[in-house]
Amino acid sequence: MKNQTLENLINEYLDQVKKATDLLERIFGTKNILRLWHSKEILQRGRVTDDVSYELHGVGCRVYLSEICVDFDYGPNERVDGFDPWRLYMYACEMPRKYKKYTDKTALEQDFSKYIAQGKAKRLIDSTSNLYFLKP
Repeated sequence: MKNQTLENLINEYLDQVKKATDLLERIFGTKNILRLWHSKEILQRGRVTDDVSYELHGVGCRVYLSEICVDFDYGPNERVDGFDPWRLYMYACEMPRKYKKYTDKTALEQDFSKYIAQGKAKRLIDSTSNLYFLKP
Protein backbone atom coordinates (compact mmCIF):
# COMPACT_ATOMS: atom_id res chain seq x y z
CA MET A 1 0.00 0.00 0.00
CA LYS A 2 1.27 3.45 -0.88
CA ASN A 3 2.27 5.89 1.90
CA GLN A 4 3.26 3.16 4.34
CA THR A 5 6.77 4.48 4.78
CA LEU A 6 7.94 5.59 8.20
CA GLU A 7 8.95 8.95 6.76
CA ASN A 8 5.41 9.56 5.52
CA LEU A 9 4.04 8.58 8.93
CA ILE A 10 6.43 10.97 10.71
CA ASN A 11 5.68 13.86 8.36
CA GLU A 12 1.93 13.37 8.58
CA TYR A 13 2.09 13.08 12.37
CA LEU A 14 4.12 16.30 12.62
CA ASP A 15 1.67 18.06 10.27
CA GLN A 16 -1.23 17.07 12.53
CA VAL A 17 0.67 18.21 15.65
CA LYS A 18 1.29 21.54 13.94
CA LYS A 19 -2.38 21.83 13.04
CA ALA A 20 -3.38 21.08 16.64
CA THR A 21 -0.83 23.41 18.26
CA ASP A 22 -1.58 26.24 15.83
CA LEU A 23 -5.21 25.96 16.91
CA LEU A 24 -4.21 25.94 20.60
CA GLU A 25 -2.12 29.05 20.01
CA ARG A 26 -4.97 30.81 18.22
CA ILE A 27 -7.41 30.07 21.06
CA PHE A 28 -5.17 30.21 24.16
CA GLY A 29 -2.33 32.48 22.97
CA THR A 30 0.30 29.74 23.26
CA LYS A 31 1.08 26.36 21.71
CA ASN A 32 2.17 25.01 25.10
CA ILE A 33 -0.91 25.10 27.30
CA LEU A 34 0.66 23.07 30.14
CA ARG A 35 1.52 26.26 32.02
CA LEU A 36 -2.11 27.37 31.81
CA TRP A 37 -3.22 24.06 33.30
CA HIS A 38 -0.60 24.14 36.07
CA SER A 39 -1.62 27.68 37.01
CA LYS A 40 -5.29 26.56 36.97
CA GLU A 41 -6.23 28.98 34.17
CA ILE A 42 -7.66 26.05 32.19
CA LEU A 43 -8.91 22.58 33.07
CA GLN A 44 -6.92 19.42 32.34
CA ARG A 45 -9.57 18.52 29.74
CA GLY A 46 -11.67 20.90 27.73
CA ARG A 47 -13.00 22.16 24.44
CA VAL A 48 -11.05 24.23 21.97
CA THR A 49 -13.89 24.56 19.45
CA ASP A 50 -17.22 22.79 18.97
CA ASP A 51 -15.53 19.79 17.33
CA VAL A 52 -12.04 19.90 18.89
CA SER A 53 -11.08 19.04 22.46
CA TYR A 54 -7.85 18.62 24.40
CA GLU A 55 -6.56 16.55 27.30
CA LEU A 56 -3.30 17.43 29.05
CA HIS A 57 -1.04 14.79 30.58
CA GLY A 58 2.44 14.80 32.09
CA VAL A 59 4.51 16.86 29.66
CA GLY A 60 2.13 16.52 26.74
CA CYS A 61 -1.28 16.94 25.26
CA ARG A 62 -3.80 14.90 23.36
CA VAL A 63 -5.90 16.86 20.89
CA TYR A 64 -9.04 15.34 19.45
CA LEU A 65 -9.39 17.01 16.08
CA SER A 66 -12.62 16.43 14.19
CA GLU A 67 -10.96 13.80 11.99
CA ILE A 68 -8.22 12.28 14.21
CA CYS A 69 -6.64 12.23 17.66
CA VAL A 70 -3.02 13.34 17.94
CA ASP A 71 -0.95 12.88 21.10
CA PHE A 72 2.32 14.73 21.55
CA ASP A 73 4.79 15.77 24.22
CA TYR A 74 6.16 19.26 24.54
CA GLY A 75 9.88 19.19 23.95
CA PRO A 76 12.72 21.38 25.21
CA ASN A 77 12.17 25.10 24.71
CA GLU A 78 8.47 24.36 24.15
CA ARG A 79 9.18 22.59 20.86
CA VAL A 80 6.27 20.70 19.34
CA ASP A 81 8.11 18.99 16.48
CA GLY A 82 9.34 15.96 18.40
CA PHE A 83 8.26 12.35 18.04
CA ASP A 84 9.00 8.92 19.41
CA PRO A 85 8.01 5.36 18.47
CA TRP A 86 5.10 5.26 20.92
CA ARG A 87 3.46 8.44 19.58
CA LEU A 88 3.93 7.28 15.99
CA TYR A 89 2.43 3.91 16.85
CA MET A 90 -0.62 5.55 18.43
CA TYR A 91 -1.01 7.80 15.39
CA ALA A 92 -0.73 4.84 12.99
CA CYS A 93 -3.45 3.07 14.98
CA GLU A 94 -5.67 6.11 14.33
CA MET A 95 -5.24 5.43 10.60
CA PRO A 96 -4.93 1.64 10.32
CA ARG A 97 -5.94 1.47 6.66
CA LYS A 98 -3.24 3.95 5.67
CA TYR A 99 -0.49 2.75 8.04
CA LYS A 100 -1.37 -0.92 8.61
CA LYS A 101 2.30 -1.93 8.79
CA TYR A 102 2.88 0.43 11.72
CA THR A 103 -0.05 -0.80 13.78
CA ASP A 104 2.43 -3.57 14.60
CA LYS A 105 4.61 -1.98 17.27
CA THR A 106 7.54 -4.31 16.58
CA ALA A 107 7.59 -3.40 12.86
CA LEU A 108 7.47 0.27 13.72
CA GLU A 109 10.27 -0.01 16.28
CA GLN A 110 12.48 -1.91 13.81
CA ASP A 111 11.98 0.68 11.05
CA PHE A 112 12.41 3.50 13.57
CA SER A 113 15.78 2.08 14.70
CA LYS A 114 16.92 1.93 11.06
CA TYR A 115 15.69 5.50 10.50
CA ILE A 116 17.71 6.74 13.47
CA ALA A 117 20.76 4.71 12.40
CA GLN A 118 20.56 6.41 9.00
CA GLY A 119 20.91 9.74 10.83
CA LYS A 120 17.57 11.14 9.69
CA ALA A 121 16.49 12.14 13.21
CA LYS A 122 18.16 12.50 16.58
CA ARG A 123 17.63 13.39 20.21
CA LEU A 124 18.87 16.74 21.39
CA ILE A 125 22.20 16.35 23.18
CA ASP A 126 21.44 18.73 26.05
CA SER A 127 17.96 17.41 26.73
CA THR A 128 16.41 14.86 29.07
CA SER A 129 13.53 14.46 26.63
CA ASN A 130 12.90 11.10 24.93
CA LEU A 131 11.77 12.88 21.79
CA TYR A 132 13.53 12.73 18.45
CA PHE A 133 13.69 15.61 16.00
CA LEU A 134 14.24 15.58 12.26
CA LYS A 135 17.71 16.64 11.24
CA PRO A 136 17.74 19.83 9.20
